Amino acid sequence: MPSSPSPSAAYVAPSGGSGAAPTSRRELNKAATRQAITDAAMDLLRTRGPGNFTVEDIAEAAGISRRTFFNYFASTEVVIASVTHGFLDKALQQFRLRPAGEPILESARAALVELADPMTVAPMAELYSMGQANPMLSRSELEAWDHCTVEIIDAARERFARVSGVEIDELYLRALAGSIISCGKAAMDVWFARCGGDLSPASLSILRQLLIDSMSLLGSGFASHSPATPSPDRH
Repeated sequence: MPSSPSPSAAYVAPSGGSGAAPTSRRELNKAATRQAITDAAMDLLRTRGPGNFTVEDIAEAAGISRRTFFNYFASTEVVIASVTHGFLDKALQQFRLRPAGEPILESARAALVELADPMTVAPMAELYSMGQANPMLSRSELEAWDHCTVEIIDAARERFARVSGVEIDELYLRALAGSIISCGKAAMDVWFARCGGDLSPASLSILRQLLIDSMSLLGSGFASHSPATPSPDRH
């Protein structure tokens, strides 16, 4: 896989939605510690490979104690999965800023458009790329996607409650979240097939656009695009 400068460092945990109180120093310190743990885990993953380092190794690399590690993460797998969570958290933060009456899939697409810097997808893209060559990462990937599904269900339920004030059918919510996740995975698969895990800004721009396009296809019921015509790469 082509090398690139630590894309996991591009993610900083969100400090809250619109109208949130200013982030306290304590919260900033916690976010910095969490990021240090994540960066240390990713560095070890790159240099040693999956399954070849421990919680103690991560803690030592991050300059923290083992006890502090467990204040933030339950295992090495959870740390690795949190890389994908980071991208979703950013997207959901933008989703929650969309107008409450906007169609939910249009809000999902618009949220991705708002993440204009292609480097926002870099940590997730790097982890996905490593997983293609390392089956041992599949558990962390599955955990990450499951987490994403739950977060999307919660965000959708919150949106519908604000708009209608009634409880939304659980099947609808789960089918919606599952469809969004499946489209996201499809975008990742197509990107990897085209770009082979290249983490350059141009390649990441393609991935970002594929994610946006997948939401457009879902929102239109797959009616707005000819299946015989591949979508162009956009930079």
